Amino acid sequence: AGHAPIIANPEYSEFLRRLGQIGCKAISSTIDDELYEAVKSLTLLKENEEATAKDIASAEKKVVQLQEANQTISEMNAIRNLHWWSVEYGLIGQLDQYRIYGAGLLSSIGESKWCMSEKVKKIPYTIHCAQQNFDYTKPQPQLFVTPDFAHLSLVLEEFANTMAIRCGGKIDIERLINSDKLGTIELSTGVQISGHFSDFISAVNNQVAYFSTCGPTALAYREKELIGHGTLNHPDGFGSPVGKLKGINLAIEDMSPRDLEAYNIYEGKKVKLEFVGGVTVEGDVITGIRNLQGKILLIRFKDCLVQFQDKILFRPDQGVFDMAVGKEIISGFAGPADLNSFDLITHEVKYETKISNENKAQKRKNNLYELSSKAREGHLDKRQMDSAVDQAISEFPETWLLLLQWHEACALKGHKALNRLEAHLRDLMRKRQDISHLIKEGMML
Repeated sequence: AGHAPIIANPEYSEFLRRLGQIGCKAISSTIDDELYEAVKSLTLLKENEEATAKDIASAEKKVVQLQEANQTISEMNAIRNLHWWSVEYGLIGQLDQYRIYGAGLLSSIGESKWCMSEKVKKIPYTIHCAQQNFDYTKPQPQLFVTPDFAHLSLVLEEFANTMAIRCGGKIDIERLINSDKLGTIELSTGVQISGHFSDFISAVNNQVAYFSTCGPTALAYREKELIGHGTLNHPDGFGSPVGKLKGINLAIEDMSPRDLEAYNIYEGKKVKLEFVGGVTVEGDVITGIRNLQGKILLIRFKDCLVQFQDKILFRPDQGVFDMAVGKEIISGFAGPADLNSFDLITHEVKYETKISNENKAQKRKNNLYELSSKAREGHLDKRQMDSAVDQAISEFPETWLLLLQWHEACALKGHKALNRLEAHLRDLMRKRQDISHLIKEGMML
């Protein structure tokens, strides 16, 4: 609700769109999942009234340990941080004169007031925000101020330039292997290989000589799966050399049909291709796949032997070898190139967060919350409201949010229980100085 009027701002709206567009391509790491589950468990424990201090301390310790172990912030974590310090907890203006626009701040009375105090450090919003982690179970000790919404997009683009999707080369493969998730690389020809990347052979200048995936793999061009190259055709993985041929300055992708014939890359011909990175491909050419501009994208071989030095990468008895053509890797990103190539709906849950069963007291409390909504809507008579207010005060005298809900309902309906609730809430304010400001502001709504 807090963002509803801000989204109408064209610059901010475009920033949100680009943030989502770039963010969905961000590569995560294996430790991200563990950290997510640890923070989730901690949050649930803090919300569980039956949780002991020992349980919470143990969960907090686990979160800290994982954060300390995670020295390198993944792309996903980094863009999550940019999102947190802008969309959720952003300030706009100058360091000494600012306004709130972050949804997380706007939705919290307490934090909205807290963030305006000098206790919260105000820092300019820059790309360094991507490295600033946060604990969403606590008030934020610092916030970041953007001079205007256009500046958010500048920072986002600066960060995107550090991502694998714009870097290319060996770093793309390394990040995808570290993620242990479905990802895609794109070669200079536009061929896109989607799967779980498992290994690669390095070449000079931060490039890759050979890459391989394990498990179902799909090949695409411009986000459309190539016919005959889906996961059913490559169920056990895919591998291909990358780079130019040794002693030939012209890359395969730049060769005309006559050039290809001159180098024996021609239907029915036996050829041995020696790549600069040290990989050799020797076999009989079956055919090739080209794009509309005539550039060769894939070359299919039979009776093919692929090796790097003494290591055999593909044997003739493995069947047909499909070689993706490309002199370099130009991009890498999370997820598949063609969304239809993989089942992205059915997931196997790796982690299971245990949530305690709702006890009888919790059920009664939840029922009172539900009744307060019905009371505001006029679905309870005076006798029912009296009974519910009595129950709320007697059974849950410390649950200030529930009591405020009933305070609002009684105020709307002009119910006599309002005075009793106000007296109890004021007494609670005296006992609980830490939340007195929240109760006071809640009673004023």
